[in-house]
Amino acid sequence: MWYWLFKYILLGPLLSLLGRPKVEGLEHIPPSGAVILASNHLAVMDSFYLPLVVRRRITFLAKSEYFTGTGLKGRLTRWFYTVVGQVPIDRTDADAAQAALDTAKRLLEEGKLLGMYPEGTRSPDGRLYKGKTGLARLALETGIPVIPVAMIGTDVVNPPGTKMLRFGRVTVRFGKPMDFSRFDGLGGNRFIERAVIDEVMYELMGLSGQEYVDIYAASIKDGSQQAPVDHEVDRISEQAAG
Repeated sequence: MWYWLFKYILLGPLLSLLGRPKVEGLEHIPPSGAVILASNHLAVMDSFYLPLVVRRRITFLAKSEYFTGTGLKGRLTRWFYTVVGQVPIDRTDADAAQAALDTAKRLLEEGKLLGMYPEGTRSPDGRLYKGKTGLARLALETGIPVIPVAMIGTDVVNPPGTKMLRFGRVTVRFGKPMDFSRFDGLGGNRFIERAVIDEVMYELMGLSGQEYVDIYAASIKDGSQQAPVDHEVDRISEQAAG
């Protein structure tokens, strides 16, 4: 009940006013049955605008930190993420990754619409980063189709690093379902899984118009790798300086 109250009464009207969402390709979402929604990830608001424009309820796999806070704030945060369809997963090690995969399988067996962010975390600079293979393994082991989803403009409504909301224009663009049945029986093969997730990321790049970076976003955030230079930004800066 709370999910629909937030969507249509408590949060939905405000988000619609702020982002004026435009939706493309919504006909690709089936009226029933399990589907994996593979989305790029620009801002926290991705997890709000995507459910806002889809008639069916979407369940997301969310980092467990959202559910482990203490005190009144922690309890309220845990309650909110639970009622809006978020399921906690631990991302700390291989055992946790398998547990997350098992949780995702269970949700798909229940016929749910499962939202996933193959980059694993929000983009640090608006570009599209290398996808993790968990989504590919899930698609291969279940045979469930993958629908790529491009979120555009959510980082304007909700700038990264802030809790502020601003006026902008959000576009949610759905691609055609991707069928990987040609790889039946090859789940667990890391080369096939990499090929599948790279195919998904290629579709997301086309839908979103983002520049693709072939390293993991998490490695940029933890400082283990340095983001490659955005030459387009440099070129524009040089022109402005000249």
